[in-house]
Amino acid sequence: MIRRDWLRPDWDPGLTLAHLPLEPLLGRGIKTLLLDVDRTLLPGRDVELPASVLHWVQSAQRHTYLHLISNNPSRQRIGAVADQLGIGFTSSAAKPRRGAIRRVMQTLEVRPDQIAMVGDRLFTDVLVGNRLGLFTVLVRPLSADGSPCRHDRVQVFERQLARWLGAGHA
Repeated sequence: MIRRDWLRPDWDPGLTLAHLPLEPLLGRGIKTLLLDVDRTLLPGRDVELPASVLHWVQSAQRHTYLHLISNNPSRQRIGAVADQLGIGFTSSAAKPRRGAIRRVMQTLEVRPDQIAMVGDRLFTDVLVGNRLGLFTVLVRPLSADGSPCRHDRVQVFERQLARWLGAGHA
């Protein structure tokens, strides 16, 4: 059974990752960012990051440890994205299951409250992060140019379903 509060992100700024300010995360003591890939870092099946996302990630790397967490089964594709950034990655994560993220957390020297799970999906990214006691950030999905996707039916549907399930303003 899904608890209602598990579907509420801790922060829902209504922005894409490329426009997400780091200061609120750093001010909360966040030291590690677990980043979803598809629709969070990349708009589609691409491997090359939009310039705005690349700039954001490079800035975030100066202040936090980053790790990619993707449900995408293509180790080659997710690895190619991680290689561009020089960071670790986990593919086939099976979010909202906790196992893959728990394995990553065991390698980190930070507490769960110092880790943020950042992604574009309530029922995978936010749900798993909340189940593990992480700070959860829901971002808008990306378009090819790095701007917010105007017609993301999945996130709209997930928000409606979460409200129907009693998750409040999700």
